[in-house]
Amino acid sequence: MASGTLDKYRPALFGYDRFIGFRPGGRKVKDPILEIDGVERKIEGLTVDLLTDYAIQTLRERDRDKPFALSLHYRAPHAPWLPVADDDMAPYEGRPLTIPNPDFPDLDTERVERLMREYLASVTGIDRNVGRLLVALDELGLRENTVVIFTSDHGYNIGHHGLLHKGNGGWITNDRRGIPYSDPRVTQPNMYDTSLRVPSAVRWPGVIEPGTRIEQVITNLDWYPTLLAMAGLLPHKESRIHGKNFLPLLQGRSIDWDNSFYGEYSIHHYTEAHLRMFRTPEAKLVRDFSGNYPNRLYNLKDDPGETRNVYGDPAYSAIQDDLNGRLLKVMRSLGDPLAQER
Repeated sequence: MASGTLDKYRPALFGYDRFIGFRPGGRKVKDPILEIDGVERKIEGLTVDLLTDYAIQTLRERDRDKPFALSLHYRAPHAPWLPVADDDMAPYEGRPLTIPNPDFPDLDTERVERLMREYLASVTGIDRNVGRLLVALDELGLRENTVVIFTSDHGYNIGHHGLLHKGNGGWITNDRRGIPYSDPRVTQPNMYDTSLRVPSAVRWPGVIEPGTRIEQVITNLDWYPTLLAMAGLLPHKESRIHGKNFLPLLQGRSIDWDNSFYGEYSIHHYTEAHLRMFRTPEAKLVRDFSGNYPNRLYNLKDDPGETRNVYGDPAYSAIQDDLNGRLLKVMRSLGDPLAQER
């Protein structure tokens, strides 16, 4: 797993009994340098396989008289994706792939298809290793009383909207071919749904019915109170909780839920942007308070793919004003100085 690089953020200082992984975010796909019980070592092998090996080893060596919490954080499928195991790439070799937004003007379709193939192979490596971990839980007799959560921290664009990468994406068009990714002519900060949406799956035998699907909008902020609820705990009375416990939804119960949410993304490398967003199921407003990139408004009801920016269109002025007011209200509640710029 990865954590903050400063020693004061060592996982062992925040409740973990043991840490095996990397604190910087950019460790290699193969032969990584891993910190093992406070000592860095170069370990040969694919990073995704090695981390799973250590996770399974930890499960086998745990104190069987105590409950456990295991956090397994893969580097994959963060780019670059290669190398991968031959078997993980095999399903995608020599076959055409369906790529998103193939009609985007001047899209570098050749590069998009190559990178999509590498990405899918990397995802397959994760699938294979998660499967190994689940098998280990079965073998250790832990399946029936273990909560398994699978999720991620951001989405990915590989040709979506003509972009590559996430919120710090850049154009992947023929006219930008060969220009370094850090070049301002390429960089395109964004808060598209393709950058924001993440996979989430929970397995809890006897508590969550298999096949349960919830339609409410859940954010990463909601995980903290939900994990506490799963453990039968309440937040500390002095904790400031931004999220909401969604365990009742997973259990099929009906509770009040607001599907609107706020998001922010500031980038200080490659370029400068200060994006602030407010999204409802019907519309999304994204403002760049740096002034370097255009503000955006999408009518998600009629344009879920976010293909038409209607910011400034008089027909949407009421929606724009409403979302802008709600955006500034949240920013002020968080003490964001940019809220003063309106």
